[in-house]
Amino acid sequence: MPPSNRLLEFAIAATAIILLPGPSVLFTIARAVSWGRRIAVATVVGNNLGSLLTATLVAIGIGPLLQHSIFVYIAIQVAGGLYLVWLGIGAWRHRAAHANQMLNAGEVAPSIRRTIREGFLVGLLNPKSFVFFAAIFPQFVDRSRGVVSQMLVLAVIFALIAFVSDSTWGILAGTARGWLASSPGRLVILRSIGSSVMIGLGLFIVITVRRG
Repeated sequence: MPPSNRLLEFAIAATAIILLPGPSVLFTIARAVSWGRRIAVATVVGNNLGSLLTATLVAIGIGPLLQHSIFVYIAIQVAGGLYLVWLGIGAWRHRAAHANQMLNAGEVAPSIRRTIREGFLVGLLNPKSFVFFAAIFPQFVDRSRGVVSQMLVLAVIFALIAFVSDSTWGILAGTARGWLASSPGRLVILRSIGSSVMIGLGLFIVITVRRG
């Protein structure tokens, strides 16, 4: 179990990050705008299961390295932060194109099973998720304890917060789908906010690297 003070810090940071329209939120909103609330929530279920598995693999894969090497511990945080900045810049540059893609998902809604499966694959195979977890989790663990078990606890907490938040986004977007679809500019604003958050998060990680 992570130290209580870092656990609280993580819960606050995770909630702030998840509430803002990042990649998973935008993916859910795209589904909600195209096919409504039911498909949006199913997408969230699949996406969070995939992300939880990714977080588990990250914990098992890099946890021992983080515990035994201060160099790896610092390097992963810096590299992950810089990569998030790079992804954020790319998302900002292509925000208009991404908004248009969100409005062109197709006319026929997929089945719930297919939606969950697709959401799971997106959450599992998205390299951004791997980098995100690898960059964020080390900030909130104590290297003198079992790092893998601490990271697994953080993964579960993150998944629970993400499920509640993303489902809320999906339900709201599904309810207001006509309003969002009527103006791509509104989706561009959401994409702009999400990319700005990603850049800011990456810079924050680089500037405030933990050393133990």
